[in-house]
Amino acid sequence: MLHSALLVPYFSWQRSHAVHHSKTNHITDGETHVPVVVNGRPGIENEGGEGELANAARFGKTPWGGLQLVLHLVIGWPAYLLWGATGGPKYGTSNHFVPFKPFATKLWPASWPKKVLKSDIGIVAMAGVLSVLARRFGGNAVMALYGLPLVFCNMWLVAYTWLQHTDVDIPHLTNDEFSYMRGAFLTVDRPYGPIFDWFHHKIGSTHVAHHIDCTIPHYHAREATDAIAKAFPKAYLYDPTPVHKALWRVASNCIAVKLQKDGRYTWVPVGNK
Repeated sequence: MLHSALLVPYFSWQRSHAVHHSKTNHITDGETHVPVVVNGRPGIENEGGEGELANAARFGKTPWGGLQLVLHLVIGWPAYLLWGATGGPKYGTSNHFVPFKPFATKLWPASWPKKVLKSDIGIVAMAGVLSVLARRFGGNAVMALYGLPLVFCNMWLVAYTWLQHTDVDIPHLTNDEFSYMRGAFLTVDRPYGPIFDWFHHKIGSTHVAHHIDCTIPHYHAREATDAIAKAFPKAYLYDPTPVHKALWRVASNCIAVKLQKDGRYTWVPVGNK
């Protein structure tokens, strides 16, 4: 009910988010924030790295970073739900509402299409509620009191996930180099401060623990994070950079990755223009 109230299809997201956890930072099988690749192989990797780098150079670093912030934060979440934007190439152009062709169906195996349709019932019901409210109070009122807060909520969601799994020194992995735990330890915690940590149950500052074991409840996340940092000091990632500065660094620098000899895909450095 809570997901439907936010126009998020619950069972669809349950499945895609589980895939994201199982294949974190996997260059082909990952789900969400999978980068484009320089010299990407058709159907195997997300192609288009050369074009993205060329466009970034044409725009200039500052305009390009600004454009990426708008694209990711404003339309990123609906784009992901509607056509699997930033998803891995393994799943094709997926849709969280339509688990059948013409959209790719690999993300919805076995009985999952039926569950996706159950999610749709909740979305249709919520759309009906919004329609009734719009007739009663006016479309502008619904947009102001529901639509704009929803956009803001979605911006937070994308900002969190983007920063949890992306930075200039965080690689993506080939199938041979990937393991569940290596992917989990490529997650990065950041300093969101006491107010946002309280509102969002420390999901940004204790996300490594969440990926290592997603059954850890949020009220033990800080304790688990401290234990992980102590036990694995060389593997645990924490970036003390203020979040707004880190977000700009990611938006303006993380454009495309290139395969290295060690089996890792690392971000191609860009100029300072």
